[in-house]
Amino acid sequence: MQNSDKSLLPDNDPTASARKKDHIELALKSQISQIDSRFFYEPLLSAHPNSADWGGLAFLGKQLKNPMWVSSMTGGTQMAGKINGNLARACREFGMGMGLGSCRSLLYSDDTLPDFDVRKHIGTENPLFANLGIGQLEDLIVQNKLHLINDLIAKLQADGLIIHVNPLQEWLQPEGDRFKYSPLETIMTVLEKTGLKIIVKEVGQGFGIESLRALLQLEIEAVDFAAAGGTNFAKLELLRNQGIRKEVFQAFAFVGHGAEDMVNMTNQLLEELGEKVKCRQVIISGGIKDFLDGYYLLQKLKMPAVYGQASGFLTHAMGDYESLREYVSAQIQGLVMARAMLRVR
Repeated sequence: MQNSDKSLLPDNDPTASARKKDHIELALKSQISQIDSRFFYEPLLSAHPNSADWGGLAFLGKQLKNPMWVSSMTGGTQMAGKINGNLARACREFGMGMGLGSCRSLLYSDDTLPDFDVRKHIGTENPLFANLGIGQLEDLIVQNKLHLINDLIAKLQADGLIIHVNPLQEWLQPEGDRFKYSPLETIMTVLEKTGLKIIVKEVGQGFGIESLRALLQLEIEAVDFAAAGGTNFAKLELLRNQGIRKEVFQAFAFVGHGAEDMVNMTNQLLEELGEKVKCRQVIISGGIKDFLDGYYLLQKLKMPAVYGQASGFLTHAMGDYESLREYVSAQIQGLVMARAMLRVR
């Protein structure tokens, strides 16, 4: 019998048959044994986002499009120029901030300047910070040469300086520096004598509560967690050691604080310190694998923040720019979708 019902809708799902076949074939492969218990999944409360941008936020005196930060990575190696150039292009396109890898070599010569000279790629609207270790800063203070830091910032057209604090790494490093003063003393001297915008970060072990307490009361731009969970530089240096040191000191690789632990400590300190808090921005980094980790921690922290990644960006930045572009775009899409559908428990 012929169907004469003129009210039926036209078929606008031409792939239905192939899709249903895929569902049947892949159903058994699509089962999971556990769920991500950090979130409530709320499928009723939002339409699909109509934009792949977060919507913008003020950070480090500039306006970002997305709450993501390209964490300090590399310089002075064969591929550094290409990697940093690709990363800076992505920051410009997607409205993110960037920290350069250690710029130590630029204190001695301009031979590696092309590796770091990325302001032309990132543009002026996005934050770009140079990076020096606490050991180099202590040396510059002792030699009365802190002016070289200002020269470095001017040379790179950077917005300020990241100070990376790494006493454990240096102590375990076979050729590492030995600090004569506490890192806190050195940071305070740099603040006083340079007038630069300063971010302070660790290098993979994170900060304990008393270190965070001290940092939050300094007039610095941000604390970068660099928490345990990503590259462990204590372990890295132990692997470079030989003999008894490698065996005896391996316990140090397991010392530190994860990003969620540091978020909780920071929230506690905000309540305890109140108006004594002078640093009111954070870069959540260290073991951030993807947009869900970033979204979760951004929602938990009770102060303005972005989240930083290194290894995920680095993997794609070593190839052509389009690979990195696709990766960053997908991360942002996931982040925006998470905001629409997920609530932190």
